[in-house]
Amino acid sequence: MRISEWPRFCLFGLLVLLASCGGSNQAHKHTNALVNENSPYLLQHAHNPVNWYPWGAEALQKAKEEDKLIVISVGYAACHWCHVMEHESFEDSTVARIMNENFVAIKVDREERPDVDNIYMTACQLAAEGGCGWPLNAFALPNGQPVWAGTYFPKKEWLEVLKYFADLYQTDRDKLEEYGQLLAEGIQSVSRPKPLEESSELSPDALQTGASAILEQADLQFGGLKGAPKFPLPSVFRFLLRQHVLTGQDSLLRFATTTLDAMMSGGLYDHLGGGFARYSTDTQWEVPHFEKMLYDNAQLVSLYSEAYQLTGEEAYKTVTEETLEFIAREMTSPEGGFYSSLDADSEGDEGRFYTWTAEEVTAVLGEGQAARVFMDYYSFRPGGNWEGRNILIREKNVQKILDEYKLSSSELSQTIADAGSKLFTARAKRPRPGLDDKQVTSWNAMMISGYAHAFQALQTPGYRDAAVRAGELLQEKLVQDEGRILRTYKDGQAKINGFLDDYAFTIEAFLDLYAITFEEKWLERAEALAQYALKHFSAEDSPMLYYTSDLDPALIARTAKTEDNVIPSGNSAMGRALLHLGTYLYDTTYTQRARHMLQRMVGEIEETTAPSYFSNWMNLYSELTYPLYEVAIVGEAFAERRQALQQHYLPNALFLGGADEGSLELLKGKLQEGETFIYVCQNKVCQLPVQDAQAAIQQMRRGR
Repeated sequence: MRISEWPRFCLFGLLVLLASCGGSNQAHKHTNALVNENSPYLLQHAHNPVNWYPWGAEALQKAKEEDKLIVISVGYAACHWCHVMEHESFEDSTVARIMNENFVAIKVDREERPDVDNIYMTACQLAAEGGCGWPLNAFALPNGQPVWAGTYFPKKEWLEVLKYFADLYQTDRDKLEEYGQLLAEGIQSVSRPKPLEESSELSPDALQTGASAILEQADLQFGGLKGAPKFPLPSVFRFLLRQHVLTGQDSLLRFATTTLDAMMSGGLYDHLGGGFARYSTDTQWEVPHFEKMLYDNAQLVSLYSEAYQLTGEEAYKTVTEETLEFIAREMTSPEGGFYSSLDADSEGDEGRFYTWTAEEVTAVLGEGQAARVFMDYYSFRPGGNWEGRNILIREKNVQKILDEYKLSSSELSQTIADAGSKLFTARAKRPRPGLDDKQVTSWNAMMISGYAHAFQALQTPGYRDAAVRAGELLQEKLVQDEGRILRTYKDGQAKINGFLDDYAFTIEAFLDLYAITFEEKWLERAEALAQYALKHFSAEDSPMLYYTSDLDPALIARTAKTEDNVIPSGNSAMGRALLHLGTYLYDTTYTQRARHMLQRMVGEIEETTAPSYFSNWMNLYSELTYPLYEVAIVGEAFAERRQALQQHYLPNALFLGGADEGSLELLKGKLQEGETFIYVCQNKVCQLPVQDAQAAIQQMRRGR
């Protein structure tokens, strides 16, 4: 679209260019207000010649006093195209002069302020004919109402955009204000929580319909959903594993394992260092967008742990272990919390840290057979398999390598392991991708749950220890009086009121910690958070919760997001957290709220043509349709029996117990002197107690 056409196009929907994300700075000739922030992304722009401000009252007041439009530029530290736009435009003095003279420029770290990002991303989506992504660059009136938004712009186009809006604000302000009002009303309309008009009956048929709809969109050859780019979408595949076990539909398991196998074999997975990149740019999971995000790896640890529990596939165990080794080595703070992300770029190039030339491999391994085997195993090409370099992509036809080099399977595995270890050591000497070392509460909570799920599946004590340590840090540094929680922690400073997903995922993490420790303090902490969230986030006439609390400064709309994405929505996560909490505490206040939240969504779940956007709601739907088992383990040998049970994939079981009955209503009357019994119950009605884990599992299977 040419900028001169803006007034005509804006009436029907605008926009612009597809994008991605990043940031970096070197020079100190200039310094702006971001220098006082501690977000790595904001600090990357602290020495741009653009006079950036962080989001806040100072910048908004300045726009009103000087009567200027606002440029709101949103990104995150690991975002490649954010880096590109900074280098091309925000470090340029000509661009900076136009921005400083005509606009108030605000930089936003979307990981710190997802509420602000949600507002202006929604504006982009409402106005867009193309895609919306990061960097997100929005133009707004002095009152914050957006009038237009785009993603990445090359310098020449960005200058045209800036000049166009600077001129338009002087010559046709009424048109901008009219469109700003229409766009604000649109954002408020799509963000408003809807009431529960009538209670819908829950049926297993709806889950089957949803699973079938996912299969219709499935890439059955390469895994994932059809098309590119491909995102891992862990909650989709966790739903499919659950639905397979509860219904016996093998096609769901086949699709899930096809996807897991493809993700861990392709370039999405770091074969030398463990951990997954954010997404694949192609249909075969071969060429990743190289940034590594905590939230992806946390959820994928949970997914691969559950897949290992279900299938016993050793490769899933290995991926879980290697990913957690990566988390411990590169993403864990000295205090035990978890950092946010690793950049895609190093040495000025995307993927440089993770890719290889044949010459670089032979420089480490020598010219012998080991190097040739390694390069064949990982699909090296003479000129590189990607932009002149090689991404490690596991060869699908391993038998060909065994035959060519006359190796046994064990000899091949040893050769690859030895070569990989040497190359990992050599890679560690390279300039490293940038680290965003802030700790985001919701993402830390997901990682705690990932460690807890890995402990259940693999029974590695260090995983439980890491989960508990991180949980204690979160409670100590980020949970405030009366259950209020803060969003981020860095350099000893916790700040920014938490958002709905911070509460929801932390409640769930604390419940997961209870399940692997049976320490009731985690239930007490979870309930304090739930009570605070229900008090300060609840909508007036809907069972849903707002994304922001009633204590936060108002934006142009108070949103209540319900769609699941790579990260489940705060509402679906809260619905599940309340169901689990209410089941543990035998408190129908929480379980009924969860049911009403789901019932509000039933129509959308059953009518959608994009079921992946409701995958975590379908997990909640499943838990309410196939009622949860309360599995109580009481007696001195509780830890041993718990371990024997939790190694199995039991998706609709909650575990509770201890050496004594504790204070939980569900444990009363279950301690028998000198014995340890397992009670399989539903709605407080229990089957005959047993002492063997397999007997308890059979009771659950018979009850389906």
